[in-house]
Parts: sequence; structure tokens; C-alpha cells
Amino acid sequence: MTAPNRDRFMVLVKDAFDSGEFEKLTLGKPAHKEGSPVNIYIRPVVLSAGRRLQFVSRFPTRDLTKNYAAPEAAREVEKSLGTEFMDAHLHTHDHAAQLEMKGGEFSLRIKKRAKHPAPQPRQTNAVNHIDPKSGWLRALGVTGHNGVPLAGMADKFRQISKYRELLAHRIGECHFGDDRRLHVYDMGSGKGYLTFAASALLGDRAEVVGVEARPELAAACTQIADAEGFGGRLSFRCGTIADTAVAEADILIALHACDTATDDAIAKGIEAGAKLVIVSPCCQKELRPRIVPPDALAPALRHGIFLERQAEFLTDSLRAGLLEWAGYSTRVMEFISTEHTARNIMISAVKTGPRGNEQASGRVRSLASLFGIKHQSLADHLGFIL
Repeated sequence: MTAPNRDRFMVLVKDAFDSGEFEKLTLGKPAHKEGSPVNIYIRPVVLSAGRRLQFVSRFPTRDLTKNYAAPEAAREVEKSLGTEFMDAHLHTHDHAAQLEMKGGEFSLRIKKRAKHPAPQPRQTNAVNHIDPKSGWLRALGVTGHNGVPLAGMADKFRQISKYRELLAHRIGECHFGDDRRLHVYDMGSGKGYLTFAASALLGDRAEVVGVEARPELAAACTQIADAEGFGGRLSFRCGTIADTAVAEADILIALHACDTATDDAIAKGIEAGAKLVIVSPCCQKELRPRIVPPDALAPALRHGIFLERQAEFLTDSLRAGLLEWAGYSTRVMEFISTEHTARNIMISAVKTGPRGNEQASGRVRSLASLFGIKHQSLADHLGFIL
């Protein structure tokens, strides 16, 4: 049994994908609330592999991004309509169309749009992605003079590119304005890959400081920054996260800071009033020996691997909840596929309100209580009693 309006809508979608007239498509009104994305936003992008349709599945606390060629993208949309999503809005250069399920039947509305210049697909390698021939990438040993990643560095280049795209997106949500210079801290900057990426993205708009405990890495990054013309907008300090004074910060980043160093960094960002905090945790060891499993989970958590994963989940869940308590809108997402790195969780938080969100505090305490957790480093830093 066919659905004529659904079929007509899919003809419009496929024509838009194939013709280059496509602007955006939103799938909404999920049929199943539990575990499903709230919306899927689809837009054209240009990647190194060519033109693609980017699907951003927006869950309540995370986003999942996938890219498809036009035929596969059309199939993904078609199988979702009427099964996973009950509403779809398509925008092309000429038309706006809405498909909606009502009373078990599809209704379709199509409106002509006023003529305007067709938007260009987002050039990811020009705006939010990195020029692979950048001098600093060569100096850091990521790419060669031809812009091709060196042996063993292809995954690192993908990680840097994904990070820059995510950072650009989140900075755009902060609405900093252009009237002042931003203060950015990268806590635990390591070899500086992502610190340089942040500075290259922000340019003269920001002063970026990398903090690294290993003096040889801080010195090497300083030398490269000077040689590659980053001037006074990028510097590196030798020191630990815990011991570094952060008087003022607009953005605080800590990627792969080990164990409780991530908590130190988040606390520094909150106390300094950072509008944006981004962390990608690593080696969550603190809570594992403290977990008292609920009766129902005790048999499963006898196995070390399950206990380890539970500790990681619990640690990052508490961190996200404590950021919400501190007045941040928090999102947990996949940083980059586990195909490239196992350390792939990113917590990003934008300051939207005052500290003391009562609903968030209740959720944090309930979760901690369920697993018998009475102390956790970030909670201790913030004076939050579990």
C-alpha cells in the first residue's frame, strides 16, 4: 500500500539532493521518545571526498553526525518517514515543503519561495576544517609539504579536524561578539596539536595559552609558535593543571587530561567564569574502587571490564551533572569514532545561568547515592556535597 504524499515528498527530496538546489531538511516528531533522537538536521557539506549530505542526530544530551552520498542519504530519509519521524520540513532554492503524519495519513504542503541566491555547500576545509598544508601541521609532524598526513598520523589529522569543527560550532553558540579579545586556556596541552588548532581557528580574536607539565613539550611548542608566526596570540606555560592560576577565561579546554586532572580543569573553568568548557576525559580511575554496586548490578560488576566501564560512565555522568548544577547547558557527544581513538567522549558546556540548579543537584545526588559514592573530585572542588 503506497502513501502518495510521502512518495511525492521523496521525489522532491531526491531531486533536491541530485540537483544542488537542496538547502536543508529537518526530521521531527519522533515516533518513539525513549532512546531516539529528538530531531535530525540534514544539510549539504563539501568534504575532501566530495559533496555529501550531513545528518546531525540531536539527542537530549549529545549529537551524532554522519555523512552520506546523495543516494544513500535519500534511502536514510525514506526509511525514517512514518516509522521513526512523523514530520519533515524540506527547504530548497525554490520551494519549502512539509510532510506531516495526521490520523494515520500523510499530508503535504508545498510553498514557493522568493528567489534568492542559492547557498553554497559548507566548505568544511575552508571554515571549520584545517588546511592540511598549514605550516604548523608540518612543524608538528602531522603532514608533509604536500599536505598529506605522514605515516601513522592520518588518525591524528582526523582528530584535529573533528576537534576544530566541534570547537567552531560551540563557539558560535556562545555569541561572544567581536568587541573584545577572548582568553582561551588549553589545560594539559601535550604536543600542542589541538592548542595550535584552536589558535589557528580564532586568529587574532583570541589569546590562547597552553598549559603543559612536561617542560620539553612546552618549550618545543613555544619554539614552533614563534617560528610559524603565531606571535603574541599563542603561548605555552610549564605547570600542572591544579597549580595553574586562571584568573579570567572565556574558553577552557582539557582534552585527555588523565583521571582527576579533568576535574581540576573543569573546576578552573567554572571558577574563572568560562562561557565555554570542553573536556575529553581520560583514565577515569578515581571512582572504580569506591563503587558499591546496586544489588541488581552486583553480579555484572564482578567482572573487571564491566566495573571499569561503569566507573567511566559514572564519572562522566557526574561531571556533566555538576556542570549543569553550575549553570551550564551540557552536551555529551562522540568526539571522534572509536575506529581512530578509544578516548572518544567529549563533554562540552555553555554557561547559560547561575550556579545552583536544584533539579541538576537532585540528579547528581541520586546517581552518586545509587552507587555509594560520597566523594568525587569535581564535587569537592565546587563544594558540592554528594
